Amino acid sequence: MTVHKQSVSFTDAAFAFARELVEAGEYPNVSAAVSGEMARAKAARERERTLLEAEVQRRLALPPDQWEPVAALGTFTSSARDHLARLKSAQETGMKS
Repeated sequence: MTVHKQSVSFTDAAFAFARELVEAGEYPNVSAAVSGEMARAKAARERERTLLEAEVQRRLALPPDQWEPVAALGTFTSSARDHLARLKSAQETGMKS
């Protein structure tokens, strides 16, 4: 396994957590704790992605008569459009100041 040296900065809370993991004997040092927890986070994301993909495939396999409507077609994206309009307005207001 290739090791890459990199200087990183941590918040006090993140560094304290890494030190706790070392003091609890879960890792030999802070570097190993960071690497180990990054590997755990990656595995958790992959599990979540796999579960989501399986659920999407399960739902796609349902016959159309078993589908449940999410929202009326005209209103499906209305809240997102409203949010984007507010962001654009705030940005334009900020540019005028």
